[in-house]
Amino acid sequence: MKITFLGAAKIVTGSSYLLEVGTQRILVDCGMFQGSKTITAFNRRDFPYDPTTIDCVLLTHAHIDHSGLLPKLCKAGFKGTIHATRVTNELCGIMLPDSAHIQEFDAEIANRKGQRAGKKPVEPLYSIDDAYACLKHFSPVDYDSELVISPNVTVRFRDAGHILGSAMLEVMVSEGGKTTKLLFSGDLGQPNQPIIKDPTFIDEADYIIVESTYGNRLHEDYDKEEHLATIINTSVARGGNIIIPSFAVGRTQTLLYYLHNLLKAGKIPDIPVIIDSPLAISATDIFLRNTQDYDNEAKEMLFKDHDNPLHMPQLRFTKTADESKALNNLEQPAIIISASGMCDAGRILHHLKHNLWRPESTVLFVGYQAQGSLGRRLVEGASKVKILGEEISVKATIHRLDGFSAHADQGQLLNWLSYFKRKAANIFLVHGEPEMSEPFAKIIKEKLDVSTYIPNYGDVAVLDGALWKVDEAKVVDPAVKQLHDYLELLDREYAEYRKQLEQLGNADNHKITEIMSNIEKLQSHLGKQ
Repeated sequence: MKITFLGAAKIVTGSSYLLEVGTQRILVDCGMFQGSKTITAFNRRDFPYDPTTIDCVLLTHAHIDHSGLLPKLCKAGFKGTIHATRVTNELCGIMLPDSAHIQEFDAEIANRKGQRAGKKPVEPLYSIDDAYACLKHFSPVDYDSELVISPNVTVRFRDAGHILGSAMLEVMVSEGGKTTKLLFSGDLGQPNQPIIKDPTFIDEADYIIVESTYGNRLHEDYDKEEHLATIINTSVARGGNIIIPSFAVGRTQTLLYYLHNLLKAGKIPDIPVIIDSPLAISATDIFLRNTQDYDNEAKEMLFKDHDNPLHMPQLRFTKTADESKALNNLEQPAIIISASGMCDAGRILHHLKHNLWRPESTVLFVGYQAQGSLGRRLVEGASKVKILGEEISVKATIHRLDGFSAHADQGQLLNWLSYFKRKAANIFLVHGEPEMSEPFAKIIKEKLDVSTYIPNYGDVAVLDGALWKVDEAKVVDPAVKQLHDYLELLDREYAEYRKQLEQLGNADNHKITEIMSNIEKLQSHLGKQ
């Protein structure tokens, strides 16, 4: 059998893996590439396989970096079934049409500008009609039940503890008289998240394809509610808004849980909490309908205490564009939660445009910021950014609370891997930038004595029982070479700047300012690539 790595290879986006067993071709995830222009350009390339030859898709969860190219796949001729958990089915029912709306809107804007410049029209990646046609291919799967793909392949969806409906995939493959177990972790959640169950521990697997988003970082162990309260109270005292770029699915609902507790306990002022994202509003409705997948704590709040952890009197929803624009004229501070979480698109751009230049305001990041994204540039100290064609000075206070991440950190990933009762033949580290995956590979070798491999885009792993080898991608495609060069440049440049900062400590403020300026220039350059 073979696994071809077609996304989330040394980057944290575009998850997709092609599993070939004999003549069967199974796609695990079909995610959209997000971030800089170099990375997002991959969304417009033809698939490196014939979509009509794909038998089925196994979808780990609904986030767009895992599901966002499914309408394009169907549009290109895919006729098979997309298997996903019931909640993932529901979430994709709102997320894929929303993504299509963004594609259509972006194409319309590009064509307005292009027409004046005499450029050829741009087609959206897919239309809203394409998204709804894709949804007809979805088929719900229950957690822990056996899904028979063929006489040679069976799958179990196990709870990954990342967002509601997220799954890891146990894939059993019978080939040449041998049975081999593959485990795709999907996005692995960290334990003790509000509402979401902890990730399932698995006893054994021959090959593990595991994410490494935070493979070289430990989430800070602190009281999230108290820190959140301090940031809110400080900003309110200054008379400023608290702008929170947040992923519509998962992170928004986690924030509501914490804000519900803080308001109920009187630890923050009685100010409006505004969800300014139609997608987040719809996702919250889905969360409220699927209490069967809640963890025990949330179920107890809901059923025993009759206290809904996602509702509060201060909560407001802005569904229309006019309601969203009216938030620019609020007469009192407010907490505004808006998408997208990496600040690449959506209503959050307008809130940043109207608040970043205000010293009294706060922008609070509670999620991962990918390479090249506007959010990444802000958390790394950019003094000026361009938003909707306008250069904005960054005067607002920028905070980042990593503990809210729905991804497991290094210790939690290692603990999950340590649970396996027998040694895997190999662990493939995906969904991580090199600065995270490379140190994590060394730790796995030291602590667990298991071999690892960090694939590049296009690498093919050939698996034969306990024997495996990798046919490394021949970088002849200019677009693939550009991506590889981009990642090497990013890792090399950032590593050098980080080394300089560590050596300086706090000794030379002038030199630190110079290095930070160089980092900003690098971010700006990479954001344009």
